[in-house]
Amino acid sequence: MKGVVLAAGKGTRLYPVTKVVAKPLLPLANRLTMEYAFDQFRSCGVSEVCVVVGVDNEPQMRETLGDGSAFGMSLSYAVQTEPKGLAHATLSARPFVGDEEFVLYLGDAIYGESLAPFVEQFRASGAANLNLVKAVDDPRRFGVAEVEGGVIVRVVEKPAEPKSDLAMAGFYVFGPQIWDVMPHVKPSARGEYEITDAIQELINRGHKVVAGVYEGEWFDTGTLPSFLATSRFLTKGAPLVDPTARVEGEVGQGTVVGAGARVVCAKITDTVVLPGSVVRVDGAISGCLLGGSVTAEELRDEVQYGT
Repeated sequence: MKGVVLAAGKGTRLYPVTKVVAKPLLPLANRLTMEYAFDQFRSCGVSEVCVVVGVDNEPQMRETLGDGSAFGMSLSYAVQTEPKGLAHATLSARPFVGDEEFVLYLGDAIYGESLAPFVEQFRASGAANLNLVKAVDDPRRFGVAEVEGGVIVRVVEKPAEPKSDLAMAGFYVFGPQIWDVMPHVKPSARGEYEITDAIQELINRGHKVVAGVYEGEWFDTGTLPSFLATSRFLTKGAPLVDPTARVEGEVGQGTVVGAGARVVCAKITDTVVLPGSVVRVDGAISGCLLGGSVTAEELRDEVQYGT
C-alpha cells in the first residue's frame, strides 16, 4: 500500500507567515506539520509516499523534505498545476500510485490517535473506499457522510441541512476503483473537483464504501485559532522553548519558541514563534503566529492574527 499526502494549498488563512513558509512546513510543537502525517503513515505500515505540492511551494517542499530518508520515508513528488480541488490534486498522484491501494491524507490534519486500525478495517471490508468520519457539532462546514449499517450511502459537501453529524475527517483509503470514476467527476459550484463527488460516484456505480468512525482528537490547522489549538494539544498547554532560543520576559501557557529565535517582551502566551525569528515588543504578546523580524508596530498591522 502506498500513501498520498495533499500539500499543495497556499495557506491563505495563515497569511502573512505562509507567504514565506509553506503551510505544511510550519512548526507544531517544534516539529514540521508534515512530520505528523509521516508518523501516521508509518503507523499504517506505509513508507512510500507521494507529496502533492503546488507550483509555488514545490521548491521549498523539495528542499526541506528531500527524499524523505531523514523522516524514515521514501518520498516522491507530484505537482498540482492549478488549485482545482482535492480530487484534482489526488489525480496528480495517479502515476505514482499505479493500481495499488493507497492512503490519502490531507496535509493540514492532525490526529490524536493512530489511524492504523482504519487501514485494517478497509482491508477486512472488501470495500473500494474507507472514509474516516467523526461526529461534529456543526457538520455544515464539512463533507457529510450518511451511513447505514457502517456503509456510506451518500456524501454531501457542506450541506445547508445535514442529514448526519458525521464529518469527513481528512483520511481516506482507496482501491484502484477510484481511478475509474475520476473522469466522471464534474466541477462543483465553487469550480473545484471535490473528493466527495468522486466518492459519491463510487457509490452511484455500486461500489462498497465504508465509514471508519473516529472518536479521538482531530484538528485542521488551516486557520490561526485551529493552528494554536493544535499546538496547545500537542504540548499539553505547557510552554515549549527550544534550547537554542532566547526569551527575555515571562513565558506563559501555550507558547512555543523555535530554534535560534529571540523574543524580548513583557510576557508571551498562546503564541508560536518560528525558528530564527526576532521579536521585540515592549508589552505582552498573545494569540499569534510569528515569523521573521517582528516589532510592536508590525504586530499592530497584519502580522498578528487573533487576539
